[in-house]
Amino acid sequence: MTTTAAAVWGRAEQQDFRSRVRGCLLGAAVGDAFGAGVHERALKEIRTAHGEASLLEPPDGDLPVTAATQMSLFTVDGLIRAHVRRDSGVWHPPTEVHRAQLRWAATQRDWGPDERRHDNGWLGRQEWLYARRRPPRACLSGLGDERLGTLDQPKNPDAADSGALVRSAPFGLLVGWEPALVCQLAVECAAQTHGAPAATLAAGALAVTVHGVARGASVEAAAATALELLAARPGHEPVTEAVTRALAAVREGVPDADRVTALGADEDRAEGQLAAALYCALVGEDVRHGLRLAANHDGPSAVTAAVTGALLGAQHGETALPPSWLAALEGRGTILELSDDLALELTQAATLHTPTWHTRYPTP
Repeated sequence: MTTTAAAVWGRAEQQDFRSRVRGCLLGAAVGDAFGAGVHERALKEIRTAHGEASLLEPPDGDLPVTAATQMSLFTVDGLIRAHVRRDSGVWHPPTEVHRAQLRWAATQRDWGPDERRHDNGWLGRQEWLYARRRPPRACLSGLGDERLGTLDQPKNPDAADSGALVRSAPFGLLVGWEPALVCQLAVECAAQTHGAPAATLAAGALAVTVHGVARGASVEAAAATALELLAARPGHEPVTEAVTRALAAVREGVPDADRVTALGADEDRAEGQLAAALYCALVGEDVRHGLRLAANHDGPSAVTAAVTGALLGAQHGETALPPSWLAALEGRGTILELSDDLALELTQAATLHTPTWHTRYPTP
């Protein structure tokens, strides 16, 4: 797999990029945890419990994450290792991401870190990641053996839910890559657990949209790039139609739960969740408002809010995220550390690959 030549990063560019990486990963985690408080509860039930304005603040002041955040963090770990492996001249990013997802799968069945595993790296030794938090069935079954799912032979060929979508934002942070390559990588990695075209292409569309936003484009312009790239791919129609509806809905009136639901937020299908999250990111007055809109509806609120948080975080950086929500976020220190490691790897790899770094991100 070929990427563009490495850019020369000035100090201001590095600072801006690090803020966007932090914003994307923290925003996704905050959205995931906030939405989890009302996940798959009917809007009527949410309003009965939290008032007519619905859920406005984290329930009980806590923000524990779900498997979506866990998988996203291991995806980042795989991307860093793939980048490290470039030094050897032999690298295949989908394989490194697959190995990372297998390490995540181990956290769902083991009591804690297995010290006999020399490939865990520092992330695989974080005990808090070994909690089982509603992992999607297709992710567990797709990673139940070591066979790599591919576009020709995907795992779970009929799986069309959002399990692959919700872990795909990190691919967009590869800002030195061309958008078409970012899309291809996200689609190939989605096929490791989800084989339905709508699921894989929705993952690609999200990655391209995050990629554009992380480069400084608006969410609308970045989504338009995703539409262009998807148009040539077989089976793209459900995804491109959903994204097109989301872009049009922005001009249809005051945002509310009914508009979010009408875009597909009430069902766990990848294209509908992507469309609803795009809409929330486009119409949100700020990050807090966008996440509230993404969480308060009928359906898998954690997914909608996680994708919305990734988009808004990549757009505005981590300082735009609600401070009190960040303070309550489970694993914030780990997420920050991993975010900074990804930013370092993508901007400073030439001087970074020391024995210490290879211990953190082993590539046996």
